[in-house]
Parts: sequence; structure tokens; C-alpha cells
Amino acid sequence: MDLLRFTTAGSVDDGKSTLIGRLLYDTKSVPDDQLAALEEVAVQRGDDQPNLALLTDGLRDEREQGITIDVAYRFFATARRAFIIADTPGHVQYTRNMVTGASTANLALVLVDARRGVLEQTRRHALIASLLRIPHLLLCVNKMDLVGWSQDRFEEIVEEFSSFASRLEIPDIRFLPLCALHGDNVAAASPRLAWHRGGSLLYALETAYIGSDHNHVDARFPVQTVIRPSTAAHRDYRGLAGRVAAGVFRPGDPVVVLPGGRETRIRSITALGRPVGEAFAPMSVEIALDDDLDAGRGDMLAKPHNRPAASHAVEAMVCWFSPGALVPGGRYRIRHTTREALAVVREVRYKVDVGTLHRKEGDRAVGMNDIARVLLRVSVPLLCDPYKRNRSTGSFILMDEFTNATVAAGMVI
Repeated sequence: MDLLRFTTAGSVDDGKSTLIGRLLYDTKSVPDDQLAALEEVAVQRGDDQPNLALLTDGLRDEREQGITIDVAYRFFATARRAFIIADTPGHVQYTRNMVTGASTANLALVLVDARRGVLEQTRRHALIASLLRIPHLLLCVNKMDLVGWSQDRFEEIVEEFSSFASRLEIPDIRFLPLCALHGDNVAAASPRLAWHRGGSLLYALETAYIGSDHNHVDARFPVQTVIRPSTAAHRDYRGLAGRVAAGVFRPGDPVVVLPGGRETRIRSITALGRPVGEAFAPMSVEIALDDDLDAGRGDMLAKPHNRPAASHAVEAMVCWFSPGALVPGGRYRIRHTTREALAVVREVRYKVDVGTLHRKEGDRAVGMNDIARVLLRVSVPLLCDPYKRNRSTGSFILMDEFTNATVAAGMVI
């Protein structure tokens, strides 16, 4: 059974948490004690039915304010597929949390309130999904009951979003009308939306093709740690542990240890204490080499004739999270795969207008939630690929040098 990771996105009050709660409820993925607690809360509040949004809104502030603040992860499975959901905030103040939830997603589920249509935050989240190279986007037009289940209103929103999304790099975009509150078109097709022939949300999630989402061509293995057993029987063993970022590795394959450039071969690959015949993304494994080369955390294994770029200069798109502005010439810590270094912002090339996707060439002031193209100078060479080719080796975060607070997420161009 394969695993689909998807994230929810959209503006405030579009119904993301309610939709996820309804999906969990209709697929019988809610534990009995949790469901009983929801029913008790409904009785205390005098509600007609349990508030399914509370299944994901777990923080006290979220329950009191009726908004999502943090990223909530939920797991459920059907007979066809397993799922991990990242329910992310819609409020512009918590855009950084949306980026966190979307960074590992195969599919973005963007909600739109049928009454309000496509808003600026809808566009911002769609743009972020495009920058993060999420290959599948499902636009769910929610609250169709409040517009009389109107096909015309649905098609207006589809046309509006399609015009905007034509400039995004998302290969697979689909549209779905639904009502999360009453469960129409969530786990099963609704007779009140019979004019829509695309099936339910659950059907779309179960049938989304994700087999080609990982890069299986460019072999990349960032080293996380070195394994040296203390027992006498394994005193000479030296294994490199980490997660395969891309490609396929097999015992006997020639590899190069970067950034040093020494070549050797793979002697063995171990996963969960057992030898395996091959390792591919996103497996976590331990690789032993024929030669005892100097390799440690921050280094990378690759194939000799297919190496990532190693450069002190990195050009990237960044989503800025910090209330404090990005400062040209400012120093930050950069974390890329398993390597950390210092980075200086050499230049802000341009900002992106979220509403029109146009470049704002003369605007160099990058503030909270802005998206910009920047040039960085890094203290040690980063072993990276373009983000559009490899999401693992093409992404990084910037942190404040003194507080360690994450100030930006970046995608290598």
C-alpha cells in the first residue's frame, strides 16, 4: 500500500479543518473516545451536531478563536491507500506554518469558499504550492450549500482560478465542488451535486498518481551520522547513515564522496538491521563503503558521473517568515540537507506580486510573507540541485544567527 502526503490550504474560514474532520469521520478513522468527547462538547455548547473541525484544531487558542494556528498531522487509511494529512493555517499571519506542512506533500488541497471565491490568500497558497513543486493540486469549492448548489457559481470560480494558475508550474490541477459540513462529495458522490462527474474527494485522493513524484535518476545520499559499533566483533565496521534524497543505490555501485571527490564502491546497504539489495528515496539506510574514506555529517554520496553542483553562490526563491525585514548584506545560518553553514544575502533580485505573479523589480524591501528571488553567498559549498529537479537537495532554510529562529524557506534555482 503506497502513502500519499497531502496538505490543506486556503484562506481563513474556508472550512479546511471541517473538511478534514468530515473526511476522517466518514472513513471511520476517528477513535470512539475522541468522537464521544466531541459529542460531549456539542451538548455543552448546545450544537445540533459535533464540530468536526475540533478533530484537528487541538490547541486551546484554536478552539477558542475557531481558527487553525499550528500544523496538525493526521493519519488514516483506506483499502486502496494510506494518507498523512497536514492541516495548515489559512491566516496570513501563519503562512510559515503552511509552508512547513506543504514542504513534503505530494498533493495540495486548496479550499475556496463558494460565496467569496478566489482571494489573495488563495493565490498566495497556490503560488507557494507551485514554488514547492507540489505536482498535484485539487481546488475544492466548499460551502456549495450556501450558493444553492449552483453549477454556474462553481464554473465561475474554476474559470477565475484557471486564469491565475495558468502561470503556475503545477502539472496536475483538478476541481471539485463539495460541502464539508454535510459531507457532500467528501467520501461519496452527492446527489445534490449530480451535475459534477468527477467523483468525490476521497476518490480523487485514492486515484492521484504519485509514482513519478520522486527523482529516481540523480542518486543523492546526504550523510547524517557515522555508525561505529563498540563491540569487538564489529570494531572495523564504519557505516554512513542517512536518508536517500534521490536515485537508487545498490551494493557494488561506484560512488563519490562529496565535497572531497574521492571515489569508491558500496560494500553493503542495511535497513533496520537487515541487508537490502537496493535503497531509494525516501528510505533511511546505512551504507558501508569498500574504502575507509573521510566522510561525515554534511557530506554526500553521489554517482561519479552524476554529481550535484557544489557552489558558494546560491540563487533561490525564498518565502520570508520573520516579522523583521530581510536585510541585504545580512548574515544568516543556512541549513541544507544535513549541512549547516553561514550565508550572506548578496542581492535581492526582485519580489513577486502574489496577486498578479508579476515581478516587482524595483522593490527590494522583503517583509513577512513576501516571496523574493535572492542571491546568497555561503561559507562552505552547498551540494545542491535545482529545486524543480530534486525537492530534497534543492531546498534549505535560513535561521537567525543569534536566536536560531527560522526566518525563511528557500528553493534553489
